[in-house]
Amino acid sequence: MSLDALKSALPDYAKDLKLNLGSVIGNSDLPQQQLWGTVLACAIASRSPKVLAELEPEARERLTPEAYEAAKAAAAIMAMNNVFYRTRHLLSDPEYGTIRAGLRMNVIGNPGVEKVDFELWSLAVSAVNGCGQCLDSHEQVLRKAGLERETIQEAFKIAAVIQAVGATLDAEAVLAAAE
Repeated sequence: MSLDALKSALPDYAKDLKLNLGSVIGNSDLPQQQLWGTVLACAIASRSPKVLAELEPEARERLTPEAYEAAKAAAAIMAMNNVFYRTRHLLSDPEYGTIRAGLRMNVIGNPGVEKVDFELWSLAVSAVNGCGQCLDSHEQVLRKAGLERETIQEAFKIAAVIQAVGATLDAEAVLAAAE
């Protein structure tokens, strides 16, 4: 019901989102673990309670317990890293780039799943959170691991659609409450 519930909850003006949601998840060429880890991490990163509530049960069902935890970990660590690295990058003083971050990021080195899967999820969350420095870093790791650009783009297409669905549904809930 989860994917169908989200599609049916979208208003008529968001028909493209409805079609894209079905397409990026239903017709993805990503292996199941990469796909559903990306979906879960992006649902968390979207900050939309409705999106997370609808997509999490199916992600839990399709992922191993280790992958499920790793996808949540990717969303968590990138929530921190995206703010930190985006801010450091946006500041006009380049000296911030020379200062040690001093933040624990052990999960990146030992995520409990294949490194390429975790990197893909981290890239997708970085797309949701808009951190160019993290996007570049994860994309470079994925390309060095042999992933094609089309595969990498698949992850940020999922991120874009899930984020847009969350923003639309959350806005509709606020508008309906204001009536």
